[in-house]
Amino acid sequence: MDRTRREAAWLRRAQRRGPLNVLLWPLSLIYQFLMLVRRWHYASGALQVHQVDVPVIVVGNVVVGGAGKTPCTIALVNHLLTRGWHPGVVSRGHGRRTHDVRPVDAAASATDVGDEPLLIQRSTGVPVYVAPRRAQAAEALRAAHPEVDVLVCDDGLQHLALGRDLSIVVFDDRGVGNGWMLPAGLLREPWPPTLGTPFRPDFILHQSRSAHAAPQSVTLPGLPAFEARRRLAAYAIGPMEQRIDLSLLRQQPLCAVAGIARPAVFFDMLRECGLAPIREVPLPDHADTSVYEALLRDTPHTLICTEKDAVKLFPLLAATTPGARVQAWSVPLELTPEPAFFEAIDQRLARFKRPH
Repeated sequence: MDRTRREAAWLRRAQRRGPLNVLLWPLSLIYQFLMLVRRWHYASGALQVHQVDVPVIVVGNVVVGGAGKTPCTIALVNHLLTRGWHPGVVSRGHGRRTHDVRPVDAAASATDVGDEPLLIQRSTGVPVYVAPRRAQAAEALRAAHPEVDVLVCDDGLQHLALGRDLSIVVFDDRGVGNGWMLPAGLLREPWPPTLGTPFRPDFILHQSRSAHAAPQSVTLPGLPAFEARRRLAAYAIGPMEQRIDLSLLRQQPLCAVAGIARPAVFFDMLRECGLAPIREVPLPDHADTSVYEALLRDTPHTLICTEKDAVKLFPLLAATTPGARVQAWSVPLELTPEPAFFEAIDQRLARFKRPH
């Protein structure tokens, strides 16, 4: 848990320009310089950009700490399916113990393929491949699934080795934090990007739990920006895919679990739904399965978690003795971009050959 507290404390500090941030600011200038040099190396051809024979849509963010990339990827893939495309997804598979190129199927272990790729595959049913380099995953996916006619790269904004036809940068209510680069702030790359900057994003998607407008720090003249609303579903899903109304859990003693970048956000959303967990367990993002094993041993209460946690937690439950099995539920996150966002996606893809 110490790691979780350290991460949360650092994320809070990166929202302001305190003494420690000022002390780290010179290091952020070095980091920014190195990022710009790397970017121009790819733009000039000194480093190779791998082009794929189908359109590639990159979804990513410019801040650390999670901004909703995976929910955006899932919503985008499901939209493409409704429009007649045959999408596939490539990812690095953060948190996995393997280092090879491999497909992700519904029966895979999060330890082998990563929790987010597994969640994407189970939520969409499309081909998903993971690899240390997204270009490797794209090549393997296309070879195994020639029917795929559009690729979505999850969390790939800074992975410049894979060519892209459209890139989407996702923000949440933190905006750009204090506006400084790592390690003095949240930014992975300079923001706002100047006009003519190589690999400049095409769209901004700001997701929020409220009706508040996007922070001014994330808007940029000439760069289309869209809104998306996120909320927890009105139901919970059990290990056997059973569903119950979320309101039925309001009177139960609950232990809330969240192994995501910002666990407090999930806990807040549970309370907004009328649930009052008697215990909240924040876990590190991409937490190891051993952490969940310890949780099952130590918690007698009903567990309620995110879908991302469930891909690790539910298989552990299935392996326990039925009589000693803790009750557990996951609550899906529903992300609803405004219609104009999908319309803009469709317009950009219209220049590519449509599937038959």
